[in-house]
Amino acid sequence: MIEEVLLDAEDRMEKAITAFEHTLATVRTGRANTGLVEHLQVSVYGQMMPLNQLANLATPDAQLITIQPWDRSSVEPIMKAIQQSDIGITPSSDGALIRLPVPPLTEERRRDLVKQVHAKTEEARIAVRNVRRHAIDELRKELRDGDLSEDDERRAQDQVEKLTAAHVERLDALAREKEEELLAV
Repeated sequence: MIEEVLLDAEDRMEKAITAFEHTLATVRTGRANTGLVEHLQVSVYGQMMPLNQLANLATPDAQLITIQPWDRSSVEPIMKAIQQSDIGITPSSDGALIRLPVPPLTEERRRDLVKQVHAKTEEARIAVRNVRRHAIDELRKELRDGDLSEDDERRAQDQVEKLTAAHVERLDALAREKEEELLAV
């Protein structure tokens, strides 16, 4: 029973870290990265679809993202979705290819993005801590039900705490890496 609780907690913590990594990929740096736009939802064919399912995304150089829609009729909806997003890049199109020039970041914008990274890191930490709380609640329930001794419950709680500390440290390392990337000129 303890192993099941620990495995479930570790799996859910890993999912929180994966979600955090995807969130960090959407934070704009001074370099072009398709992660900035691939998550955008575009209204085409009467429904919302992610951009990466409608077009080929590429970064031919460090300051440019190109979007080549598979269907030319989706160029306008894609342009509209990019303009309505919060990425702050104005697209240009020649009818078949959409270009997104990524301007270099100002110092003030870099600081704002670092603040965003800190806020997103705290949200991820909270998610990991919620998993810890859930796991400890499960262990306490097992103790109350008589399925677990107090010593086993204490050892299992210590393992959950170690697991939580390791995952929070990984989150902090990812955040430091992104912060350094943002502040590098």
